[in-house]
Amino acid sequence: MYYETSVRIAAPAERVWAVLRDVERWPEWTPTMSQVHRIESAPEYVPGADGPTGELSKGDVVTIKQPRLPTASWTVTAWNPGASFAWTSTNGGTRTVADHQIAPDPDGTSVTVTLSIRQTGPLAGLIALLAGGLTRRYVDTEAASLKSRCEQP
Repeated sequence: MYYETSVRIAAPAERVWAVLRDVERWPEWTPTMSQVHRIESAPEYVPGADGPTGELSKGDVVTIKQPRLPTASWTVTAWNPGASFAWTSTNGGTRTVADHQIAPDPDGTSVTVTLSIRQTGPLAGLIALLAGGLTRRYVDTEAASLKSRCEQP
């Protein structure tokens, strides 16, 4: 299964990135996340740099609890500060990659955020059949919730 959605956010890229990278605070602004905890930091982790405030770096491991879904561990597999990150979770015969991209508009006052999710593996088809609708709703809700959070004064 592959699903992608984009949303235009009337906020500078720095504001959107600050909200997006602070994953442990996602439950404050999106109903699709009950709990988000970083459980392991990359070996090059330096306290105070990209640390305990929820900011990520490549190699970090995060657990996420979502309504109606089992708790999952996600490993940050790509990290491009200010522009994008991706993380991967393997659970029940399915590998899921979620990508988060920010593309600033030329005027610098807004951005387009693209969220995508790709599931592969022996059980991916079955998982898509059973939970594909929920997954798509969650991705759409996360995009809309991010827009709402970032456009707040």
